[in-house]
Amino acid sequence: MQKLKQAWLAYHPVVHLLMGGTVFVMLTQMMSMPFLAIYLSETTTLGPAAIGLIIGAGPLAGTFGGFLGGVLSDLFGRKRLMILSMLAMAISYMVFVMVSDPLALLLISLLKGLASSIYGTVSKALMGDVTPEDKRFRVFSNRYMAVNLGVTIGPVFGAFLGIAGSGIAFWLTAFSYLLFAFVLHVACRKYGVGDGVANEGMDDAEEKPSLRQMGQVLFRDAALLSFVIGGILLVTVHGQMSVTLSQYLRDNFADGVALFGVMMSVNGITVLLLQIPLTRLVERYSLLSRIVAGALLMAIGEIGFATSVGWSWFVASMVVFTLGEILIIPAEYAQIDQITPARMRGTYYGAQSISELGSFLGPWVGGMILFAYGGPVMFSFMAFLAVFSLLFYWLGRQMYVKRQAQAFVVVKESVDA
Repeated sequence: MQKLKQAWLAYHPVVHLLMGGTVFVMLTQMMSMPFLAIYLSETTTLGPAAIGLIIGAGPLAGTFGGFLGGVLSDLFGRKRLMILSMLAMAISYMVFVMVSDPLALLLISLLKGLASSIYGTVSKALMGDVTPEDKRFRVFSNRYMAVNLGVTIGPVFGAFLGIAGSGIAFWLTAFSYLLFAFVLHVACRKYGVGDGVANEGMDDAEEKPSLRQMGQVLFRDAALLSFVIGGILLVTVHGQMSVTLSQYLRDNFADGVALFGVMMSVNGITVLLLQIPLTRLVERYSLLSRIVAGALLMAIGEIGFATSVGWSWFVASMVVFTLGEILIIPAEYAQIDQITPARMRGTYYGAQSISELGSFLGPWVGGMILFAYGGPVMFSFMAFLAVFSLLFYWLGRQMYVKRQAQAFVVVKESVDA
């Protein structure tokens, strides 16, 4: 009990709230969003292509929404952006069940994608603001587990209640965002966080970066750019892996759809069971070492998909692939955090969200290769991308180390003078 109390007190109360809220919101969201295509096909006259365009527009818009939200949160504070983004998401879920016009649905999908990416970026930035640097990797790792907990429980809970994919599920998701927005507003006000920009380790007299400087951050910080490119490649591999995997299994194996469902469950269960012990185990190693190990495990998993012929091998490959995800995702956030100036945390976290472009590239490129050359070639290509991404992480790390060394020399020379 004492250890549990110490673990609780080690983090800011708002961090605990954001973790719990993430589970709550993702749980309700997973009762509705995975079934949006089915819902629209049953309640509108839209065809598969139109529905695909509407659903895909959200993540594509969110690719740059996170960067925009990060910049604005550095200028105007975190809380305001988070509350507004949650209100926008609540409105989006309401409108999905109120309209059937294709243009209206497309616009609301774009709004949801932008709002979701803004919330994700700004909430991570707020967590970084109130968490000591040596604990941020664990915070990002716990947030990843919170997301997966909601993702794993949501569809099952929705099916148990008999509301999965129904209009009620969309209204419930909207209500969860409204409730969470209210509770977060009260908590941020109580603890005095989220209203201003981060100033950790900064002199109050130091000039705040301009909007133009924030907008140019990707082009000025070569280390950040390298990490973002590496992130795009890795997200291409793991971000929407399920899309191409489901198509491959459906078309090439008896009961392929059932096998895919089992593999997705294995993915979620592996995260829930092994995320905490694996995170604790690798904390002694450098961030680059964790990313290297994660990328290699993902590559081995992809090769496993390419060569598997039975259920047991596919499931084993999914376990290996998921272990790579567990290492990669929090390490990517922590790597960006390490090079981030305190007053530009939202901007840098937002720049990292550009790696979600891989969520669009993965299904697109993977789908073309799958159609032209088949599953084994497609999975092998993804394995190559996972390994190739390490070149950019290595280059980014070298640039950061060199920059730190140069800064140390400048400081030392000024002290000696």
